[in-house]
Amino acid sequence: MITSTEQDCLQCGRCCERWGWGQKGIVEDIIPWIIQNRQDILQHVSVWFTDGQRVSGSALTRDDLARIARIRYWQDPDGKELRRCPFFWRSDDGRSWCRIHDLKPRVCREFTPWNWKNLEYYGNCPACRDKAP
Repeated sequence: MITSTEQDCLQCGRCCERWGWGQKGIVEDIIPWIIQNRQDILQHVSVWFTDGQRVSGSALTRDDLARIARIRYWQDPDGKELRRCPFFWRSDDGRSWCRIHDLKPRVCREFTPWNWKNLEYYGNCPACRDKAP
C-alpha cells in the first residue's frame, strides 16, 4: 500500500478533472472570499442556512456565517451543480493549474491521492510512486 505522506504533484490535472467538483465546503474556506469580495469564487458556491434556505455564495456577508449549515462547491451562478471545477485550467504544455490557487478550498489544498487508500484515487495518479496490486 501507499505509505508516503509527501509526493510531488506532476500537474496532470486528473484529480481536478475527476474530483474537483461536487465537494462539501467549510466556513473557513469562504471567510477570505467574503473579506476579499471574491465574487468570482462565491458565485460558484451554494450555501444552506440552518433554516433550510439556500443562497448563492455571492449573497453572503460575514453576518451569515453563524447560520451556515452546509456548503457545496462548484455550482453555476443559477445554483446548478457543475461537472468540473470552474477554476481548472490547462496550459498549452499540458500542465494543469488552479486559477484560485492561493485561495482554493481546503478540500483541494489537502487532496493528495497518494495518501488515499482507494484505488480510484491513487491508482489514477501518475505521481504516485507505488501502485496497489
